Amino acid sequence: MSFIASCFFNLFEPLFRLGQRWLGLSRIAWLFVAPNLIIFGLFTFLPIIINFHYAMTAGVQIMPSQRPFVGTENFALLFECRDHFDLATCNQDLFWKAISNTSKFTVLQVILMMFFSLLTALVLNRKIIGRSFWRGVFFYPVLLSPVVVALLWKWILQKHGLLNAGLLAAGLDSREWLTDSGWSFFWVIFVSIWAHMGFYTLILLAGLQAIPREVYDAAEMDAASPWRTLYRITLPLLMPNLIVVVVLALIRAIQIFDEVFVLTGGGPGSATTFIVQYIYQVGFAEQIHLYGLAAAASLVLAAGILVLTLIQLKLSRAGKHGSKNGSKQER
Repeated sequence: MSFIASCFFNLFEPLFRLGQRWLGLSRIAWLFVAPNLIIFGLFTFLPIIINFHYAMTAGVQIMPSQRPFVGTENFALLFECRDHFDLATCNQDLFWKAISNTSKFTVLQVILMMFFSLLTALVLNRKIIGRSFWRGVFFYPVLLSPVVVALLWKWILQKHGLLNAGLLAAGLDSREWLTDSGWSFFWVIFVSIWAHMGFYTLILLAGLQAIPREVYDAAEMDAASPWRTLYRITLPLLMPNLIVVVVLALIRAIQIFDEVFVLTGGGPGSATTFIVQYIYQVGFAEQIHLYGLAAAASLVLAAGILVLTLIQLKLSRAGKHGSKNGSKQER
């Protein structure tokens, strides 16, 4: 190993000496981070700039130089509606349907995700039989690919799948789980919670284990009830973790695509069409590729995620200041 390191140093030593001579000792660190900066520039910042260019241009040509500049026309097409309370009057009614579906999905999924993640973390934090095993069981779906998760549940929920076979064996009627708009939306929420709940449970479990045991011992000595202990001690001390989980779950819910695309394909009709699938469908799936419209929709999505990120930063800072003030008052 030392021989390899020696060869590596001897190979790049002239480059380091040259960089130190040109940049100076105080700026030599830029030479070490330059490879990462180049990679980020090529695969992150450059695509963002190109996406802005596509959003401001029109046409079906893929080369940026061949696309005519139209300014904010693509954004105007997205938001053009005679009556915003009637999606059928919108120029891009599918866009607003996707926004509506995404909003409803985000609210329901995040609330349920928070409830079940917190409940699971509270249970796994207790001294139960096989606690390590159950922690691994709940975290295991996070390790699976979203496509694998969707294919697994599609096999269970399809017309002749495992769930309907169980219903028929019990003497009940089978159902069209993935072709009924109500049930398909329910199962999309269920599968997304099942696939990602372990990650948020792990974050909350880490926060629970960081709470000093002495606090609970003091509450037990004061004969505090379990509900009062949860409301007055656990939840306030767990609030930083809860804020992180809420924002991460919100961002993940808004960006939902993989599981839904494989599980329902956005159907039946547009019942499970979300904003990311709308972007994919307009930009790549339809016969006429409207790259500008898809790029404009992606920037609207990015703006929503940016707002959520700023809210997280503000809440996190407020939580830190609150905890500092609380500790000062206790002193």
